[in-house]
Amino acid sequence: MSTSSQPKLISGNANMPLATAIARRMSMHRGVNVGLVDARVERFNDGEIFVEVYENVRGEDMFIIQPTSNPANDNLMELLIMADALRRSSAARITAVIPYFGYARQDRRSKARTPISAKLVANMIVEAGIERVLTMDLHAAQIQGFFDIPVDNLYASPIFALDIMMQFKGAMDDLMIVSPDVGGVARARELAKRIEAPLSIVDKRREKAGEVAEMTVIGDVRGKKCLMVDDMCDTAGTLCKAAELLMESGASEVHAYISHGVMSGPAVERVEKSVMKSLVLTDTIAPSAAVRAAHNIRILPTAPVFAQAILNIWNGTSVSSLFETPTLEPVYEGQFGI
Repeated sequence: MSTSSQPKLISGNANMPLATAIARRMSMHRGVNVGLVDARVERFNDGEIFVEVYENVRGEDMFIIQPTSNPANDNLMELLIMADALRRSSAARITAVIPYFGYARQDRRSKARTPISAKLVANMIVEAGIERVLTMDLHAAQIQGFFDIPVDNLYASPIFALDIMMQFKGAMDDLMIVSPDVGGVARARELAKRIEAPLSIVDKRREKAGEVAEMTVIGDVRGKKCLMVDDMCDTAGTLCKAAELLMESGASEVHAYISHGVMSGPAVERVEKSVMKSLVLTDTIAPSAAVRAAHNIRILPTAPVFAQAILNIWNGTSVSSLFETPTLEPVYEGQFGI
């Protein structure tokens, strides 16, 4: 049983601006100051991670905010060690808020003698004493089944829909949602249904990982403003090639809406030089200085929806209600022209 009248938040070093924004939003909702629990998460000279919590957390409902983004291994270990520290300090319940779940691309055995690392990470999280996971846009929905604890998977598409309705007001009939690969069709279709737009697909054939041999557009995109939708952008190679192909196929404009901006290697440079008019990312992964400075990259906030989801979990109310536009609009009041 919790000893306080509010949930307690703690954050690692992966995305402190998002954690601070979530705490600020929760303060607005609760009408009282909700701050991050005072703690230090440091490294010894040999790289070992050390955590010390300075506040009493006995009997508290704790939420650890920590995406396992680059450097994935360090951030994952921070999460596990923070959970262990809280469990040994008699926290009543520990929920891991993992806006970006690393290792999610290794969700199945694609070849002989390869691991299913997403399952291994799920086992580690459960063994560390975490009792619930809150995340956004898992790379594969079946990863929820890797856990033997409740997993709440939020979706970025309702946030994208609100932004699209603001950015393309008066031109909604000209929009075409595009999935940049066959595997992402379900995600793209869900957004297309929300904004009542048609759907197209870019079919890509890979000869080996990271290299696309052939791409084909399925659907008529002539004269359309194409909005590509995907869960992550890593090096942006495929995304930029797909944008070129869409323009060659007669699209009037190409934009992209991506849930997680991994943006490694030459990604930012490629996007800035590409034919895409805009790339829209969420802040589940802390954007680098280069990402923030790019002229055609925009960042959408996720703090409002994560703050509300945390409050719903703490109150024992529905999290899936946040998938619906009427519920989400008040959460994002004052943004997207709402």
